[in-house]
Amino acid sequence: MNAVAVDYRDMEEPAWLERAAAFAVRAMDALGLEDWDLSLYFCGEDFMAGLNAEYRGKDGPTDVLSFSLGERRDGENGRRYIAGDVVICLGVMERNAAEYGASRDEELRRLIAHGVLHLSGMDHATNEPDEPMLARQEALLSTLAEETIF
Repeated sequence: MNAVAVDYRDMEEPAWLERAAAFAVRAMDALGLEDWDLSLYFCGEDFMAGLNAEYRGKDGPTDVLSFSLGERRDGENGRRYIAGDVVICLGVMERNAAEYGASRDEELRRLIAHGVLHLSGMDHATNEPDEPMLARQEALLSTLAEETIF
């Protein structure tokens, strides 16, 4: 069974945190990932800009960052894979949704899926839709099209 912890920084507590966690669990299940634990963090632009500067050497906020831990640990629920953290900036997510003509819900689901795929070891060199990771991301979104967070 997969599990997700959620938290937020530099913003008010969103009412939909548990629905976001449930979507992440369904995404992991759809990808065939088993016994994973990951954390979803939602944040404002100042917090994300600090992370982006510290860990990527880039100015300003980005939409999503993934921090892989990738450790197996024994716990009270058996052997677990501690995948890492997915951090999502809602301000950038909302601008992306407007720019690309997507709903806020679709864009948030896309960023969660994107972060989970990064934690699973996938990566992409560009943002072109034919990148294997991005194609898999969109296929996952199609599979989970009936899911909603907002």
